[in-house]
Amino acid sequence: MDSTKIPGNEFLDILFYGRNKDYGAYELRSRYDKRVRNAIIGTASIMIVMIGGYVLNNTLMAAGNVHPPVFTKEVIKLDDIKLPDPDPVIPPPTPVQNTPPPAVAAVSYVEPEIVAGDVAPEEMPPRMADIGNKAIAVENREGADGDVNNIDLGTSDRGGTGVVKSEAVAPDASGPMSFVEIMPEYPGGETALMKYLNKNMKYPHVAQENEIQGTVFVQFVVNRDGSISNVKTVGAPKGGGLEDEAVRVVSNMSKWKPGRQNGQNVAVFFNLPIRFLLNQQ
Repeated sequence: MDSTKIPGNEFLDILFYGRNKDYGAYELRSRYDKRVRNAIIGTASIMIVMIGGYVLNNTLMAAGNVHPPVFTKEVIKLDDIKLPDPDPVIPPPTPVQNTPPPAVAAVSYVEPEIVAGDVAPEEMPPRMADIGNKAIAVENREGADGDVNNIDLGTSDRGGTGVVKSEAVAPDASGPMSFVEIMPEYPGGETALMKYLNKNMKYPHVAQENEIQGTVFVQFVVNRDGSISNVKTVGAPKGGGLEDEAVRVVSNMSKWKPGRQNGQNVAVFFNLPIRFLLNQQ
């Protein structure tokens, strides 16, 4: 007989045949299916109540939190802007009426011309003795005797306003210049400059160990007294201490011959390329 096909109560009766059914095990086994069914029904009921309460609560809260839009009327008031006063109209200065210089007697210029035969006396150019102090012009003109080229036009009684003197512009008014008439020069020229650099330049150990070489461009200012200032390097750095060594050597140079512009010493920018080259063994 297959035990799986025996009903539950009959199976328990067979199992507990001749045993004490009042002990409790028989009661527990006989009511097991009912207890499981009641537990499932009770758990499902609790879950349904909780989920339903949560949904109902959210629905009520959502309905209560609906606020209609509130429109406010805000009046924007612009500040009164005070327009600036117009610039005063300055009348142009009254033009100065200069008295023209007095007319000076002049003799018409006669262009020399080679002709065949004799020249009529009225076509002959005037003699130097007849010209005297008269000026040479395009036509004959009567006037005061005197050479127009010697008239002092700077005097006020002859239409001028006095002697006009040009004011010397202070050199270096706007800082060092880039190009001048006479550029600065190291004492002794380029040969002496190369000799100074070769004698005082020391190749940095870091650059030697890392085989760093190349040209370092140093920019500095040669002042009006020939002194050196504002020494710095320009361009892409090489590293290894090459820039520091170039700045050190240039800063310790003696005074240069300063640059000159309009006959005066001026401060000038100067660019000096210094080449570092390792000896290839």
